Amino acid sequence: MKKAILIIQCKDQKGIVARVSDFLFSYHGNILEIDQHVDQEIGMFFMRVSWELDSFALKKEEIEPVFEAKVAKVFDMEFDLFFNYRKPRMAIFVSKLSHCLIDILSRYYSGQFEVEIPLVISNHPDHKKVVEAFGIPFHYLPVEKANKEDAEERQLELLNEHRVDFVVLARYMQILSGEFIRNYPNKIINIHHSFLPAFVGAKPYHAAYERGVKIIGATAHYVTEELDAGPIIEQEVARVRHHNSPADLVQIGQDVEKVVLSKAIKYHLERKVLAYRNKTVIFY
Repeated sequence: MKKAILIIQCKDQKGIVARVSDFLFSYHGNILEIDQHVDQEIGMFFMRVSWELDSFALKKEEIEPVFEAKVAKVFDMEFDLFFNYRKPRMAIFVSKLSHCLIDILSRYYSGQFEVEIPLVISNHPDHKKVVEAFGIPFHYLPVEKANKEDAEERQLELLNEHRVDFVVLARYMQILSGEFIRNYPNKIINIHHSFLPAFVGAKPYHAAYERGVKIIGATAHYVTEELDAGPIIEQEVARVRHHNSPADLVQIGQDVEKVVLSKAIKYHLERKVLAYRNKTVIFY
């Protein structure tokens, strides 16, 4: 089914839902999903609505200007319009750890993600055979302190060449520069364990084991210039017990990371995430 998705934000005012619904009704739009939220602390209104296009009286290219004139200007709205029949193009960045990468590729292969993956970029050559087995080009671009700027320039060239819409960091163990991030605002999804900042370093699960933690977890978020502090998309935790070894914690943690990252990707693909003021509204 071809459908359109409208994401709206504006100051909270009376009549917004009625005016949007009336706009769709007046052009024979059959609403499939509608959800709204008001942040009462700041007086902001947020809405996501999707509708069938087959019976809609406006052509695709007419929807945005007509909605702007008849609805958006009235309420001083910011809005984005999407169509589901064009699959977004997602690039994956990965380093040595493979669990998130393989989980994403498996979900892609089984049809769980309505997405195109035109390339995978890595600063290590380890996963070349795995990625290419799924018919996806693999680009090995080593990143060192001396060549980081050149490497990022080449990465951006590849993303532009392949018309990439958003990027997923599937345990990519490099910090992206501000310039790189500004090219993809709220379009780079990262995953990390939720021990930050308490358990930093190369072996956070081992450090957590030494402290005798009872819960471990993971956080998926959009990347900003402030490290691991971008708008949160999804989080999950798992309980651990005293008899779990460091290896057990690593396995449990990686399982949580895979699920959390896959949920974040799916929400992004379905246009269910609205980022504002360094947090998000998730339209479930």
